[in-house]
Amino acid sequence: MTASPRVWFITGASRGLGRAFTEAALAAGDRVIGTARDISPLAPLVAQHPDHLLTLPLDVTDREAVFTVVNQAATHFGKLDVVVNNAGTLFAGMVEEFTEAQARTQLDVNFFGALWVSQAVLPHLRTQGSGHILQISSIGALSGFPSTGLYSASKFALEGMSEALAAEAAQFGVKVTIVQPGGYWTDLYTSSTATTPTSAYDDLRAELEKQWAEGSIDSAPHLAAEAVMTLVASDNPPLRLLLGSMVYDLAFHISQSRMDTWRSWEQTSRAAEKAIPNPDNSL
Repeated sequence: MTASPRVWFITGASRGLGRAFTEAALAAGDRVIGTARDISPLAPLVAQHPDHLLTLPLDVTDREAVFTVVNQAATHFGKLDVVVNNAGTLFAGMVEEFTEAQARTQLDVNFFGALWVSQAVLPHLRTQGSGHILQISSIGALSGFPSTGLYSASKFALEGMSEALAAEAAQFGVKVTIVQPGGYWTDLYTSSTATTPTSAYDDLRAELEKQWAEGSIDSAPHLAAEAVMTLVASDNPPLRLLLGSMVYDLAFHISQSRMDTWRSWEQTSRAAEKAIPNPDNSL
């Protein structure tokens, strides 16, 4: 007996990792609702898969639009099996340099956009008693790095929300996985926006540019898509999945470094806690 095709809902589907996820799902015979602010790059795929790919324009920062599009998507193919919160943007700059508008823009797309989609799909997934939400996070959620602090903040927020979401949704048969990719050849960095530089950070910026000039060997997005296809086929998917050797090794290095620091300050940490009766005698 052949399993029925899965139905995917993918944000940011027109380019980068989102495009790779879309192509992989279609190649597997699945059906896809691909959304993006500009869906025109997906036209060739629609021509190739007219019965399996529906493209819908969507700005994930518009909560009302998100709910409208998700409802339309669920109605079109009758269900939603895999939801991929992939839409994202990168605003580069030192933390001190961000304007309020720039900081809010970074969080609006990377965090609130994923939150609105998660809220919009949950009623459908709860009703059908199944579904898998993939939150596309980043190496930037492992630690904060110079010049990408607000990007990391958006991904840290995404992961905290998603951990709670996983615990809340499990009772309904809904799974959540936080996917943490390393470096892939997408246009995330080339399409990024930068703050207005402050001269006080010139030396640090020069050092960062020197490191970047040495180059990085990133991977083809289809490798991330292959990993995601393995992930969604699992009966017991993990809460977190690292994509790439570099991010895998870095995750262990950062975790070990944190544990070493916690141990070195253990005495201070433990001394800061001592249970006492409620000092408010009125209670």
